[in-house]
Amino acid sequence: MADTHPGVATPAPRRRLRRAGAWLLLGLVLVPGTAWVLTALSFQAPERWRTLLMAVAGLTAVALVVLAWRRMALAWAGVAVAGLVAGVWWALIPPSNTRDWASDVARSLTAEVVGNEVILHNVRNFDWRTETDFTERWETRRYALDKLETVDLFSSVWGNPAIAHTLIGFGFADGQRVVLSIEIRKEKGESFSEIGGFFKEFELSMIAADESDIVRLRTDARGETVSIYPLKVTPDQARRLFLSYLDFANALAVTPQFYQTVTSNCTTVIYKLARIVDSRVPFDWRILLSGYLPDYLYAHSLIRTDLPLDQVKRQAVIRRQGHGGEPFSQAIRAP
Repeated sequence: MADTHPGVATPAPRRRLRRAGAWLLLGLVLVPGTAWVLTALSFQAPERWRTLLMAVAGLTAVALVVLAWRRMALAWAGVAVAGLVAGVWWALIPPSNTRDWASDVARSLTAEVVGNEVILHNVRNFDWRTETDFTERWETRRYALDKLETVDLFSSVWGNPAIAHTLIGFGFADGQRVVLSIEIRKEKGESFSEIGGFFKEFELSMIAADESDIVRLRTDARGETVSIYPLKVTPDQARRLFLSYLDFANALAVTPQFYQTVTSNCTTVIYKLARIVDSRVPFDWRILLSGYLPDYLYAHSLIRTDLPLDQVKRQAVIRRQGHGGEPFSQAIRAP
């Protein structure tokens, strides 16, 4: 009579269970890994080799599955080698400051601080008639640090309300204003892609611009919903935030960085710069879902809180201004 014990699997079922587990684990590694490699190749492989390299990657995945039927351990060794090759290739893709850039990001901001004076080179002051019809102007401007008075956050929404582009504006007692914006640095013919932002498609760019350029581009030429929120900061915090932006711009001009859709974008970089000013600034999910950044600022009393949040948001929306009437910066702040 067979010696059986309830609940104890026989050797054959245990082997089947282990093999099923090995297949499950292989699938969890190989399927997303292959998808990642194919997508990375679609963005980064040279165009004339792209189709061939993607085919090789796909066939390699199929070969590893076939191999796993006979020798699972050998298949795992193949996965490790393939992963190593893909990782080395990815690590060797460098960011660059020398590409055929689109006109609006053709020049990068650099700054000099000489005593109390700040000199900004490559301040953009385009006249935008439409998004594709514009007159280029790049300027050098000078600002007195002791006249820095105000800091504004601009939030620009163009589609999904959870996603916004954020810009920071600085105002001076002599009436000068400049907006600093962390943007993707597109090459000519490129357009923004959230997926591409995960795959080293764009470098980071620091743009300094006149409000009548960078804000009007969004409100009038692109038809985006742009809101302005004056920030509650001390003069010392305003100065330190301004200088942290300039330090970052100078660093980018020397050492380029890739834009990354989640970890290195317009809002996460602002958060990192703000942490330089005040290390107590807490992290929050609304920093990643940048369309909710005004909610975050309201919750931490960094913008006006004398009205309900919905009303604060409604009053912050900037109306289209066209090219006539009162000065742009004055018009967008009119009640």
